[in-house]
Amino acid sequence: MKIDDNFFMKLAIDEAWKYQLLTYPNPAVGCVVVKNQNEILAIEAHKEAGQPHAEVNALKAAFLKYYPNDVLKTKNNSFDIHEYLIKNHNDFFNDCTIYVTLEPCNHIGKTPACANLLKELKPQRVVISNEDTNKEASGGIKTLNDANIDVVLGCMKKEGYELLLPFIKWTRSSFIFFKMAQTLNGCIDGKISANSSQAYVHAIRDKLDLLAIGGNTVRTDKPTLDARYIAGRAPNVLIYSQKKVFDNTIPLFHIPNREVKISDNILDLLDHKFVMVEGGYKLLNLLKEKLDYIVLIVNPKFRFGMNIEDENIDIDFEIIHENFIGNEKIIYLKKLDS
Repeated sequence: MKIDDNFFMKLAIDEAWKYQLLTYPNPAVGCVVVKNQNEILAIEAHKEAGQPHAEVNALKAAFLKYYPNDVLKTKNNSFDIHEYLIKNHNDFFNDCTIYVTLEPCNHIGKTPACANLLKELKPQRVVISNEDTNKEASGGIKTLNDANIDVVLGCMKKEGYELLLPFIKWTRSSFIFFKMAQTLNGCIDGKISANSSQAYVHAIRDKLDLLAIGGNTVRTDKPTLDARYIAGRAPNVLIYSQKKVFDNTIPLFHIPNREVKISDNILDLLDHKFVMVEGGYKLLNLLKEKLDYIVLIVNPKFRFGMNIEDENIDIDFEIIHENFIGNEKIIYLKKLDS
């Protein structure tokens, strides 16, 4: 029977997208473990910097599917999981194929090297979408080849690269994306998003170097712009405004351990690595040439109010991924030349 590598890799890519932008400064990575060519044991992802990588989460989950009461279930630290699997795998993974969206890391940092773990577990095959562009972490493919593990590189390479794009951008310069919530008819007025998607946005805010917002939005909405839904860190804020005077009772000015800068130069945001912009169509139009992504949250309702028909906007982006949080669709759009 011919194995459909693309089918399993797509599962890994889709899982990684659930954590896109939440793994900063690490890349979003997904991993699938398949036993006997057709039995899916685990679909996992890297969820946060410093936590176990996608391969480790998947290998642990795969082992526990066969041995649900094994002591491995009590181990959550990456180093402990690595050590336990190396000592107790008993050739469990020898008939497995590991699908991973990024070359397994080959260095020891906050977590141990995934390439070394796979070398010891000796799966039948490792299928990889993209090589690691980070020289410090690369070399995993060579480690696997030297261990006589069959490695396939380039499976769904384009889709894997689009998943990797934010990581590539923020390691080289800046990654800037625009987040907007709207109804099905394009209305952006008032509170639109449900609690579940708001929690996702707050989780992203917790990771940001900077959150940029337009002055008119601040004056109208009087936002807090924190990460309270996840008890996270409130990001520093850049308010783009020609007028420097604001109502000092607006909540965003009273968050501890936060810097708020008011500037009439929107390009100040280029001084930061990981930047989210929140605002309306005017700010989107102003920044369209500087954006890498647009993250569009679409709520399935219709509402009267401001929509794109009220603005003269002409933007060329392409949809690279869609998923759902609750009943809201999250659409990720990329600049055509990225």
